[in-house]
This record gives sequence, C-alpha cells and structure tokens, in this order.
Amino acid sequence: MEDRSCSQYFLAPQQTSHRRYEALRAVFVAGEPLAVVAQRFGYKVSALKSMVCRFRAERRQGVTPPFSFRTVAGGIPGRVRAMTDTDRNYPRSRTAGP
Repeated sequence: MEDRSCSQYFLAPQQTSHRRYEALRAVFVAGEPLAVVAQRFGYKVSALKSMVCRFRAERRQGVTPPFSFRTVAGGIPGRVRAMTDTDRNYPRSRTAGP
C-alpha cells in the first residue's frame, strides 16, 4: 500500500505547532543534532536552541506544551491553550477596527 502522502504529513509538517512538535521530537527522542533538525524543519539553529530551552523549562514546571493534550478526570482529553497577548485584558485601542 502506498502511503506517501501520509508519510509526508510526518516528514514535512505544514502547521506550525506540528512542525515544532516533530522538531522537538527529533531532538529529544531520536537524539538528532540541532543543526540537522533545524535545517530539516526550516528553523535557524539559534531558534531551535531557544525552543528546546523553553520546552525543558516548561516541562520542569509541569506545563503541558500547546501541542500536547492533557487527560482530565474521566479520561476525556482536554486541550491546554497557551495564553497570548490578545487573551489578556489590555485596553482596546480607539483606532482599532471592529
């Protein structure tokens, strides 16, 4: 059975969160060098290093990364969402559109 399009989904992810997941997985699970992973997934080495450091820090604090699912009571997966600037209660600009 030819599953080229399915394998490409994992080898060349298009969505940002999926690409980040696959890059971090390559570093932490497969143990691939940062330079190789950065090139394959289109990151600068410095950006990937930063991602790796943030991921480690979040895991030490028990934070679930935005591309992961946490199981809540009853075994139902619940999406954990990272807070962005737009989620905070900043005053709205008078010149902002509707």
